[in-house]
Amino acid sequence: MASGSDRNPIIIGGLPSQVPDFDPEETQEWLDSLDAAVDERGRERARYLMLRLIERAREKRVAVPEMRSSDYVNTIATKDEPFFPGNEEIERKVLNATRWNAAVMVSRAQRPGIGVGGHIATFASSASLYDVGFNHFFRGKDGGDGGDQIFFQGHASPGIYARAFLLDRLSEQQLDAFRQEKSKAPYGLSSYPHPRLMPDFWEFPTVSMGLGPLGAIFQARMNRYMEARGIADTSASHVWAFLGDGEMDEPESLGQLSIAAREGLDNLTFVVNCNLQRLDGPVRGNGKIIQELESQFRGAGWNVIKLVWDRSWDPLLAQDRDGVLVNKLNTTPDGQFQTYATETGAYIRDHFFGDDHRLRAMVEGMTDAQILHLGRGGHDHKKIFAAFSAAKAHTGQPTVILAQTVKGWTLGPNFEGRNATHQMKKLTVADLKGFRDRLHLPISDKELEDGAPPYYHPGRNSEEIQYMHDRRKGLGGYVPTRVVRAKPLQLPEEKTYASVRKGSGQQSIATTMAFVRLLKDLMRDKEIGKRFVLIAPDEYRTFGMDSFFPSAKIYNPLGQQYESVDRDLLLAYKESPTGQMLHDGISEAGCTASLIAAGSAYATHGEPLIPVYVFYSMFGFQRTGDQFWQMADQLARGFVLGATAGRTTLTGEGLQHADGHSQLLASTNPGCVAYDPAYGFEIAHIVKDGLRRMYGPDSEDVFYYLTVYNEPIQHPAEPTDVDVEGILKGVHRFSRGTEGSIPAQILASGVAVPWALEAQRVLAAEWNVRADVWSATSWNELRREAVEVERHNLLHPEEEQRVPYVTRKLSGSEGPFVAVSDWMRSVPDQIARWVPGTYQSLGADGFGFADTRGAARRFFHIDAQSIVVAVLTELAREGKVDRSVLKQAIDRYQLLEVAAADPGAAGGDA
Repeated sequence: MASGSDRNPIIIGGLPSQVPDFDPEETQEWLDSLDAAVDERGRERARYLMLRLIERAREKRVAVPEMRSSDYVNTIATKDEPFFPGNEEIERKVLNATRWNAAVMVSRAQRPGIGVGGHIATFASSASLYDVGFNHFFRGKDGGDGGDQIFFQGHASPGIYARAFLLDRLSEQQLDAFRQEKSKAPYGLSSYPHPRLMPDFWEFPTVSMGLGPLGAIFQARMNRYMEARGIADTSASHVWAFLGDGEMDEPESLGQLSIAAREGLDNLTFVVNCNLQRLDGPVRGNGKIIQELESQFRGAGWNVIKLVWDRSWDPLLAQDRDGVLVNKLNTTPDGQFQTYATETGAYIRDHFFGDDHRLRAMVEGMTDAQILHLGRGGHDHKKIFAAFSAAKAHTGQPTVILAQTVKGWTLGPNFEGRNATHQMKKLTVADLKGFRDRLHLPISDKELEDGAPPYYHPGRNSEEIQYMHDRRKGLGGYVPTRVVRAKPLQLPEEKTYASVRKGSGQQSIATTMAFVRLLKDLMRDKEIGKRFVLIAPDEYRTFGMDSFFPSAKIYNPLGQQYESVDRDLLLAYKESPTGQMLHDGISEAGCTASLIAAGSAYATHGEPLIPVYVFYSMFGFQRTGDQFWQMADQLARGFVLGATAGRTTLTGEGLQHADGHSQLLASTNPGCVAYDPAYGFEIAHIVKDGLRRMYGPDSEDVFYYLTVYNEPIQHPAEPTDVDVEGILKGVHRFSRGTEGSIPAQILASGVAVPWALEAQRVLAAEWNVRADVWSATSWNELRREAVEVERHNLLHPEEEQRVPYVTRKLSGSEGPFVAVSDWMRSVPDQIARWVPGTYQSLGADGFGFADTRGAARRFFHIDAQSIVVAVLTELAREGKVDRSVLKQAIDRYQLLEVAAADPGAAGGDA
């Protein structure tokens, strides 16, 4: 990585590279004058003169490009293009076969009775970009390292499958099982890059759109982080992200560009396939998306390479003595260029070149066919190779290549550049014949007319296929490929968890702090301590994690080049090139991207990392839930901490910070194991089991979500007869009722367990009710296990019917069951079906608000007194107490008066 002093300045370029110099002597005189001004008067004076010249040029209406935008021509001049080392003729043959098979695979997937959809136009536009990458740039993993990390554009997946078919990585049977993952198992191919569905093939999920570019930035950053900390040598790895110009409208696509520039991630290249079309129409019909993106990337500090025109334009640009052609290119909007892609050469001659005699003169010697084939740079192998080479050679900045293409390229006039091309999935016989002819493939008319169109393979021993294998061998193996080389970690000894299991004594602490104390002990472990990656969105102090600053330090590739304002304090803010803590600023999206990159390092680089992402629980599954699905899809592992959890615990913050539903959202993610622990000893067992499941000998592709609170409470020591199985499966009896004669059961989770214990005391003392209190550490896991039991019973009626764990666990416990939590009722209601008795739940349904904890809980009727009334209500329904006591209890506890509630504990650790 280049040092800060070696990096290119943020404002660069902006100069035309294709305008020929017709008077070199005059040019040299101007350059000599500038040199003299610098030498004699200094750089500042020369800068002033240059700015005045630019000002005067604009006054005279001389077309001087803005510094953030250059002319609508290729950044790399023809004279600067490197030698192309490949055999372009063979590569064209390979690409033609790939194009054919990709289109045929999607078309065959529309056969009667199947009709599963697919997309062919995106790959058709980007095929050359991928082909040059496969043949000359993308490094594989055969060398034992992580190779390159390639984020393939999701809608281009048919082309990646088609190439793998030519290389015998996929069979014809698999191509015919595209988008039929279950009905054609085990041959089914996923619609888009899905590592969970194809764990030996895809590495990175890139649909939903926008998450690919975000993930690529933080993958490149994670590569640098791992190298800086001595965990893996990632110096040879390059991250490539293939994106669409329409995709760049997603805020996630551009939202984190600055961090890539700030940290000088020259191991990162975006390739934006600018086919000028979204899904339904032009990206910028009245504008120019390449120019717009150039300004945005250049302004963010990226190196920008524009790949606009193919080599057929070079002679015309060489004739452009007065810049009239460049001006025409600059001023023609994208919508018009799309029209040119669908029209004839005669139309282009009349409408593009026809309105200026100098332009008409340039093409006088060209036929209409030659004009029609004036192509776009994203389809020219040599131009692409030059752009990719320049990107790899550039230092100090990330690079974006803006490559202009035609959507549906080579598919024929019914597809190319049409607004509807994204939705077009099936080629007619006439389309197929024209497509075959354009690709020069030896397929007969009869093969196209009889049944489904055939796939084409030139033969395993053909020159083209051997060339492909040789290129991949030289680059270190086949891509995409996902390989898991990581070995199980040696997990911490029991003593590591001892301090948390002892409880907090007379001290009151929040469960957030209990977890932080455990984390501190885990990070001291000589085997796995260095593998923890701490991540927080500018809230380390909020979560009591500033104690890590002096020892773990905050990762910054440039170190700390200033004196910290709190340098004299014990917990001073410390940055370091080898820091362990990732501080991504106020960006939950960036933090979650770091979480995913770290959590999948075991596969990407063969070195497990243990990310611990701590955040305001409201801004997790609600704000970045799409990325948590991406995390599950990428088979990433780690711990996710929803701190300041619950609807009522974060006093004073109000609605936007009052999370009463993230546990419910977490339950929808099959890769997420979610817990709501009440005490430190529960956290210890959950974390220990999480490390075993994710990093032990039989590792699983899951991640753990723990909701922890900021309300200080006293944590009891671990009971001598602790029910570890119950803690891990989702429910254990924490306190048996010892007084009273009328039995009842209270199930509570998280911060509600102390309310349940108070309700237990009141019920016994005032109402003769003997209530047991159960800690429901995971409503979600209880439900999942029960659903799986019912599924098994449904399909195996002849076998002995299984009983859900929650039913077995609660069987024999007398009385009605009342469930309570700081979540909406839907969270505990997940298990209602399987509770063996009368079941009622209390919850914080509705919007949150700012008030004391006591007032909020009285408002939602989830406090201890409300639990008491709920238990009495269920007992009255069963005839075990007289209904008259209900009104007495409501009046006694003033349940209808929010202001009458005890305010409860104030403040907290977070």
